[in-house]
Amino acid sequence: MSKTDQTQTQHELIANRRDKLNRWREAGIDPYPHTYERSHKSQDVLEQYDALEGQSVSVAGRIVSLRPHGKSTFFHILDGEGKLQCYAKKDQLGDEPYERLGWLDLGDFVGVTGEVFKTRTGETTVAVREYKLLAKALRPLPEKWHGLVDKETRYRQRYLDLVSNEEVREVFRVRARIIAAIRNFLDARGFLEVETPVLQPIYGGAAARPFVTHHNALDAQFYLRIADELYLKRLLVGGYERVYEVCRDFRNEGIDRDHNPEFTMVELYAAYFDYRDIMNLFRELIIEVTTAARGKPSFEFNGQDVDLTKPWREVPLLDIIKEKTGLDFSDPNAEKARKGAESIGVDIPDDASYGKIVDDVFSERVQPELVEPTFLTDYPLEISPLAKRHREKAGLVERFELFMAAREVGNAFSELNDPDDQRARFEAMAEAARRGDVEAHQVDEDFLTALEHGMPPTGGLGFGVDRLTMTLTGLTSIREVILFPTLRPLGSHATEPSAEG
Repeated sequence: MSKTDQTQTQHELIANRRDKLNRWREAGIDPYPHTYERSHKSQDVLEQYDALEGQSVSVAGRIVSLRPHGKSTFFHILDGEGKLQCYAKKDQLGDEPYERLGWLDLGDFVGVTGEVFKTRTGETTVAVREYKLLAKALRPLPEKWHGLVDKETRYRQRYLDLVSNEEVREVFRVRARIIAAIRNFLDARGFLEVETPVLQPIYGGAAARPFVTHHNALDAQFYLRIADELYLKRLLVGGYERVYEVCRDFRNEGIDRDHNPEFTMVELYAAYFDYRDIMNLFRELIIEVTTAARGKPSFEFNGQDVDLTKPWREVPLLDIIKEKTGLDFSDPNAEKARKGAESIGVDIPDDASYGKIVDDVFSERVQPELVEPTFLTDYPLEISPLAKRHREKAGLVERFELFMAAREVGNAFSELNDPDDQRARFEAMAEAARRGDVEAHQVDEDFLTALEHGMPPTGGLGFGVDRLTMTLTGLTSIREVILFPTLRPLGSHATEPSAEG
C-alpha cells in the first residue's frame, strides 16, 4: 500500500471512530468518565481462579482483541499486569447494551463486571454482566498490535511500543527494579541520597561537551550538568561521609548504541574509602542488583551465561593492552604510542595525546573481548584529571573501570583531595580548551575553594543505569532501555543518526 493510500485509510478509520464516539454521546453516555472502581487486576483473576470461580469481579483495561460472533462476543482487555478474556452474550446483557458493543474498537478502555469462569479451552474468562466505556480511542493501534517492529515508530511513539510489546514493558519493569535495588543497597550501607543542580554555572566532573542555556532573570549562561561529581564532593567537605545521587546527566555528543545525550547515572562518594574499597562495594552492588532484577546472580550475553559469583578478574589497563595487542604503552610518549597503534591498524587523530591513543587502542582491540566482569586498574594520569596519583606507580592514578558484556559499566577513583594538585590539573585542561578541545574541563574556582577547606580521603564511583540495564536484559542499543530516547525532531531533512553502530 502506498503512503498516500495508508494516509487515506488512516483518515477513514479515524472518521469511523469519531462517528462511534458521537453515538455514545447521543445515547447520553459519557465516553470519558472520571473514574472506575475495579476489584481485581487481570493477574489477580488469573492467579486466584480457584478462589474466584463463580464470583463477581470488576476489571478494567484496553481492548486488544475483539471477536463478535452474532449473539456473543469475545474480547481481551490489557491492564498493567497482563491480558484477560471477557465473554459477552446478548441474552445476558440485553439488546441495547449488546448493540453498543459494536460501537467499541480495538484500543478503547472499558470496565467490565461479571463472574469468573473457564471456557471449554480452559481459558480464564469474565462473563460480562455489565460494562462501561472508560475512554474512546480515536486512533487505531498498529495493525498488528502484538508485533510493532518499526524502530522509528517504536521510539517516537513509545506508548504504542508498550501497548504492542509485552517484552518491552518487561524491560522497563526490570529497569525500575534495578534502580530500586541500587537505592536499597546504598541506603542499607549508610549512604544518603541527595540532589544536586542540573543547571550549573560551570560544568565539570567529566570530559564532555555540554549543552548551553541562558537564564533570562539572571542574564547568565548556564550548562546542563555533564556529571554530579564536583557538587557531591562539596557535600563531603560539608561533613556528610556517604552520599549518592541517581542523576540525569546531559552530554552534547553523538548518538550510538552506547550513548544517548540524556542518560541516567548513579554517582556515590564515601569518606575514608579508596578505589579498592569502592571495588569491593561495587562488586557486591552488582551481584545484589542483578539478583533483584533477574532472580539470580547471572546474566546472558551472546548465548553465554555470565555467573557473577565467580571471581572477577583484576588487571592493570596497560597490562591487558599488552596482553591482547603486544603493545607496550608504559612509556608515556605520544609519538611512540602513535606508531604502535598504527602498526596494528588503529587509526589515530593527528592531535591525539598519549592518553587518547591508549584509550582508542583499548576501545577498538581489547574492550570487545571483555565479557566476564573485569576490573581494569591504574590509568594514565592525563586521562584521569580528578583521580588521586597512584601511591606506587609514577604517571598513573588510582582508578578502575568495570567492564562486562563488552561494555564499560562503571568508573571509580581514589578521589583527588589535594587542592593544589587539582588546580594544576584544571589549568592544564583549561589550556587544552584554549587550543580547541571542546570536551576539556574548566577551572572551577568554587570547587577549589571547597577543597581548600579540606575533604577527607574519599573513594568515588559513577556508573550508568542505562548500560547496566542493557547488560542485564541482553539488549544492544541504549534506545531500548530509555523510554523516550533523544531523536531528531520530525520534519527535519537531515538523516537520523543510527543508534546501532
